Amino acid sequence: MAAKVDLSTSTDWKEAKAFLKSLSDKQREEHYFCRDFVKLKKIPTWKDMAKGATTKEEEPQYKKDKALNEKISLFRGDITKLEVDAIVNAANSSLLGGGGVDGCIHRAAGHLLTEECRTLHSCETGKAKITGGYRLPAKYVIHTVGPIAQGDPSPSQVQELRNCYVNSLQLALEHRLRSVAFPCISTGVFGYPNEAAAEVVLSTLREWLEEHKDKVDRLLICVFLEKDEEIYRKRLPHFFPVA
Repeated sequence: MAAKVDLSTSTDWKEAKAFLKSLSDKQREEHYFCRDFVKLKKIPTWKDMAKGATTKEEEPQYKKDKALNEKISLFRGDITKLEVDAIVNAANSSLLGGGGVDGCIHRAAGHLLTEECRTLHSCETGKAKITGGYRLPAKYVIHTVGPIAQGDPSPSQVQELRNCYVNSLQLALEHRLRSVAFPCISTGVFGYPNEAAAEVVLSTLREWLEEHKDKVDRLLICVFLEKDEEIYRKRLPHFFPVA
């Protein structure tokens, strides 16, 4: 095991990252910023959540696939409390923290996250970069920068939003991360319409899972607002039919 590090006072993110990596999952719990963290096994899969759910008015866009329905979850709550391999941060281009979920993740992870982010020298829209999770229950944070749509996304911005998810998942593959939680990217101050974003998200995750389902255990859509939960509950059966 690497030398013990006090995550609240250490200024060496590399040392802290090596220390955390040397710990067992149980040992890491001592360093979480919260005690009310949520284990992955406590979150139902879409297969379990959606029993009896049917689409209305239109046919599902994809075929029923029980295996894929076990790989996707909808969770409403605080993404910083999820004990998963990685959470995705809806960052700004500086990667140094900001408002919304970005600020929440930086505050929960602690100052060492910002110190590592300084070494990444920003991030372009649609791209993704990865850091340690530090005091988060999640082992890693994947930072991605969504498009600033302000209500009317262009075709290029639709593709940029799709790229946020694809590039984040590519990093998960490269680092052998098997559980990844996504927030709603670009739908806050960046102004991407919530319903339109959900269509991009669900089609992207469905198509990615069809190709890579054996590489992950769970992809989580983490929402904070009731309206986003309603949107995803309504649209999930079209992309992940259960009946």
